[in-house]
Amino acid sequence: MKRLCSILLASSSGLLLGSLAFAAVRPHYGGTLRIAIKDAPQNLDPAILAEGNSGNIARLIFETLVQLDERGHPQPSLATSWQSEAGGQRWRITLRSGVIFSDGTALDATAAVASLRSANPGWKVMRNGDAVVIETDSPHPDLPAELALLHNSIVRRGGQLSGTGPFTIAQWLAGKHAIFAANDHYWAGRPYLDSVEIDFGKSDRDQAMLLDLGKTDAAEIAPESIHRARAEGRNVLSSEAHELIALVFDRDPQSEDELHARNALAFSIDAAALNNVVLQGGGEPAGALLPNWISGYGFAFAPDAKPEHVREERGQIKHSPSWTLGYDATDPIARVIAERILLNARDAGVTLQLTSAASDLRLVRLNLASSDPHVALNELAQSLRLPAPKFADGSVTELYAAEKSLLQTHRVVPLIHVRSAVALRPIVREWRTLPNGPWQLSNIWLGAEKP
Repeated sequence: MKRLCSILLASSSGLLLGSLAFAAVRPHYGGTLRIAIKDAPQNLDPAILAEGNSGNIARLIFETLVQLDERGHPQPSLATSWQSEAGGQRWRITLRSGVIFSDGTALDATAAVASLRSANPGWKVMRNGDAVVIETDSPHPDLPAELALLHNSIVRRGGQLSGTGPFTIAQWLAGKHAIFAANDHYWAGRPYLDSVEIDFGKSDRDQAMLLDLGKTDAAEIAPESIHRARAEGRNVLSSEAHELIALVFDRDPQSEDELHARNALAFSIDAAALNNVVLQGGGEPAGALLPNWISGYGFAFAPDAKPEHVREERGQIKHSPSWTLGYDATDPIARVIAERILLNARDAGVTLQLTSAASDLRLVRLNLASSDPHVALNELAQSLRLPAPKFADGSVTELYAAEKSLLQTHRVVPLIHVRSAVALRPIVREWRTLPNGPWQLSNIWLGAEKP
């Protein structure tokens, strides 16, 4: 009998311990997530914000009709379904019912049409009953993925911006501080957090200090600091290499001399050294506009420095050019990269002078706007002021041909794709970062210091 009681007691104890263990990791409601970022946005209108961490904050409040999953595939969000007509030039989109803006207004086709028209003057957007219809001048096979872009967020514009997201604005000090409260009426269910508190305009050093002091729960980690942060034992989550660092010329080549000089400069730059030395392995050398993880063919555009090609191109130059190279003076890494490019240019027979003003070519950093490769390439082309690629069938062959055509303009020299990263305190659970950088914060919850 004692033996039976012992067995029952042990079994009950095991069940109790298992229940306690489950309770320890089960999500629960409450708490404030504190984040520090370097950006200092003056407003959160998604129509004017670029992708990046300011955009991540805007996504707390605003949503798009479609969202992309981790593989870049369109999934329902404020829209439940969509259907292509007329060879991809007309799309019918069915809206989700029961969605309410933070100002108490119900989402309907009229509100969605007004928001999309404002963001896309080149589209014909209209209401058809409870659905939204979008017509374009040419086939638009990737329109669902394009609807997931930040600037296509559905926004009610009046005295104050109103969205449908999991949080609402509780306090806003432009460029300094913001508090976002949980939206109790969120269509997908109230978030676990009570609020999210953001400190804007914090340097990398300030963010690290706040994290060490326990005054913030999440802080950005610069690409060049990812390796060190992990070596120091920080809990670091990083994206795929998605932010493009590139050289961009302000116009097309005007002569054969200039064309050969541009080629010589491109061949002279050791992107692998820039990544390994300057960025401490925080990215990947780039020969293409799109990183290999999204296109599958990035390796075909070899980024290696080629001394023999430099000599060949330099030999074709009759009059060596002298150019100005612009960069962001507030970005210390940009200055270091620009200075190393200046040294490479000498080997190419090109004289460069650094400037933070208007220039012949500039060093840029551009976030990948989408994890859909066709949409991402189109957005990059617009940002680089290159001809917009046209896609008819959405195939990889078509994508490769479009990117090759953009590179053959000799207007842009891809250098590196870099990662973005964030360091988290142990209490932060279920933080997700998509491959191209966006944060997924709606399911975050706060646990005990030690899980």
